[in-house]
Amino acid sequence: MDGPFVGSEALARGALTRHELARWHRRLLPDVYLADSREPSLRDRTVAAWLWSRHRGVIAGVAAAALHGADWVDATIPVELIWNNGRPPAGLVVRNNTLHADEVTTVCGIPVTTKTRTAFDLGRYLERGDAVARLDALKRATAFKADAVLRLADRHPRARGLASLRTALPLVDGGAASPKETWLRLLLVDAGLPRPTTQLAVVESRGKRLRTLDLGWEDYMVGVEYDGDQHRSDRAQYAKDVHVKRTLAAFGWKVTFVIKEDRPDEIVRNVRDALVSRGWRP
Repeated sequence: MDGPFVGSEALARGALTRHELARWHRRLLPDVYLADSREPSLRDRTVAAWLWSRHRGVIAGVAAAALHGADWVDATIPVELIWNNGRPPAGLVVRNNTLHADEVTTVCGIPVTTKTRTAFDLGRYLERGDAVARLDALKRATAFKADAVLRLADRHPRARGLASLRTALPLVDGGAASPKETWLRLLLVDAGLPRPTTQLAVVESRGKRLRTLDLGWEDYMVGVEYDGDQHRSDRAQYAKDVHVKRTLAAFGWKVTFVIKEDRPDEIVRNVRDALVSRGWRP
């Protein structure tokens, strides 16, 4: 069978025998199975959660964000459902929350919280850093509107986590191209530096784009880049990056390149020094 299915239903219609079910399929959730030959994807686990709820639950949270197109969602994250069930199996988080009809949509044939309701839930239930990273990814995928999310907060005045939501929303930036870029932006803003522009295009005098920086302050010609592991594993990319760094410097840009081994205080000090050297004053 293609994708998750309810075992008892497959047996009832004669699609397979009990022996075939046990021999060739894995149990994802109670009475929900998947072919052994297939490694469960997040989509598989999300569909399985909905099947387990007997088509009554609504997919929410990070799994809903993934269905809306948000990136950087691991296949093993707990799948969240809004449904009335107090004893979910392992791998599921079930919340008995109030949902209005206009807070639910359909994606891939299953009910999912709308992009606005998904943002509302992410901002309430996650720790600030995680919330902003997930909201950045959702914003990048859907361009949800913060004011629409705040209207939901007014609609649900007794909902848990509204203070956390109102803290996270102003920090959201759909320009973040990875969770590490979100982390880096929050580190700098929390340290009192001016809020940077994300995905800042550096263009030379003839209009040729030299580089799109992860973060930057165009007025000061200061930028910040987060270097992942690719520069170590891909020699061609590494050589290209070195050339770009030299070109940026030649055009007067001061760019701090950050790697995962850098200490947060060192990163902040280097970026602050670059801004101050270009005329910024705390």
